This record gives sequence, C-alpha cells and structure tokens, in this order.
Amino acid sequence: MGFAVAAGEGGMPVLPPAPVSLSEKLQFITNSYVMVWIAVGVIVLFCRAGAGKLTMVPKGFQNFAEWVIESLFNFFAGILGDHLAKRTFWFFGATFLLIIISNYLGLIPGVGTMGWGMDSHGHFAQPLLRGGNADVNMTAAMAFTFALLWFYWAITENGLKGFLAHIFAPKGKFGGLMVVVMAFIFFVVGVLEVISIAIRPIALSFRLYGNIYGGEQTLETLMALGGKWLAFLPALPMYPIKLLVGGVQALVFTLLCAVFLKLICEHDHDEEHGEEH
Repeated sequence: MGFAVAAGEGGMPVLPPAPVSLSEKLQFITNSYVMVWIAVGVIVLFCRAGAGKLTMVPKGFQNFAEWVIESLFNFFAGILGDHLAKRTFWFFGATFLLIIISNYLGLIPGVGTMGWGMDSHGHFAQPLLRGGNADVNMTAAMAFTFALLWFYWAITENGLKGFLAHIFAPKGKFGGLMVVVMAFIFFVVGVLEVISIAIRPIALSFRLYGNIYGGEQTLETLMALGGKWLAFLPALPMYPIKLLVGGVQALVFTLLCAVFLKLICEHDHDEEHGEEH
C-alpha cells in the first residue's frame, strides 16, 4: 500500500490525493484507472465462471455465483420492491460488486509497493497500481452516473407531473386559507429538497473516497512505524478491519442510492404488477 511522496508532521508519509498518470501521451491512464479495469476483469471472469456450464441443479461455482446474485437481488428488492429491483438491479448489483472488489484489490500486497522513484521512507513515489476508490474521479463517476439514472427512473416511474408534484406539491387535504399557506410551505420545502438532491452525488463521492483514502493513509502510517524491512507487521492487525470496511462502504454507497430512489418512487408497484410478475 505504500506510495507516499510527501511527509506530514513527525516525518510520517502522506499519500498523494491525486492518482499518478502512467502515460505522458494518455494522461487519463492512471494507476487507479488500471486497478478499476482489473476489478472489471474480475467481475467478468466471475460471471463467465458462474455461467460457463449452466445446469438445472446448480453445483460448484455456479451455485456460489447464483447465491451471491440472488442474495444481492433479495437485499435490494427488500428496499425497492420487486418492480424497481428488477428494473434497476443491473446498476445496483454491478456497482456493489465493482466497489467491493476494487476495495479488496487495493489490499493485495504489491498494490502501491511496485513502481518507480523511491522516496525517503523506502516507498515508491510513483506506484504502478493504486486502489480504485482512493481516486475521487472514480467515486464521483459512480455517484453522478447514479444521479442521472435517478432522474430517469424517477420521471419514468412517476411521470414528469408526478415527479414535480412529489417534490413541490402539498401533501394532504386542506381548505380555505390553509391551501395557500401549505402551498407556500411545501414550495419552500421543495426548494430545499432540490438543494438536497443536488448535494447527494457530491456527498456520495466524498463519503466513499474519504473512507478508502483515509484507510490507506492509516495503513501507510502504520507501515512507516515498522521501518523498511518490517513495514508489514504494524499493518497486519488493520487488515481484518479494512476487509470489513471495504464491504461496509460498498453496502453503504449502494444502500443510500437505493433509498434515494425509493423515496421518490414510494407508490406501490407490487399490487399493480402482481399478476404480471
């Protein structure tokens, strides 16, 4: 995990906030970019292995793969309902797998410890690989992609009129002067809701980035305490915690996205589509 290029207070290494570009001509190819594509490759191999030789009675790796996908689907269906889950699981399932695999790949020995440009702490200043979610560009890409899909799903589920009414229209029945008062109150609440909607992708981006980057910085500091030859010893007790955090952060990101979508599509589709499904 060591790819410090600077020292903070007390001479401890500080991770660079930005990824390192691996090509002068193709600046967008960074060490975190490569890690994300490795994670995508792992997901593709997982799907190919699980669906390689399908049988009516699943066994071996197919059984495990079906258990993973079914568990994920049931989890999101419990939040969104069957109708929305069937429509959106391609995003939530893939995003969860991409985040958790990226997080765990970042813990593999060699990530951050292979590269060039040795610094004063014995770490490479320009590592070949870096955890994908330790790059805010990656977390922002996922968050803003969800934001666009959220608008699409919300409008197609509610209609444009229903979507705007859900945000701005008064809830409940009122008469007389209260209609005007409540209309004004709910309009103000709607404006605040619009601000909240605009902030969501930013909050999602930095919540995931901050936790992963902060965890890697913690490991880097612990490794510096062990010296050049025993750097791994102080960091070992943190690995079980990092494994837990890697899974929790994948769950939190996708769970929050699912809740945001459910809040705007609260009407019950299960009864409407009961016979259909």
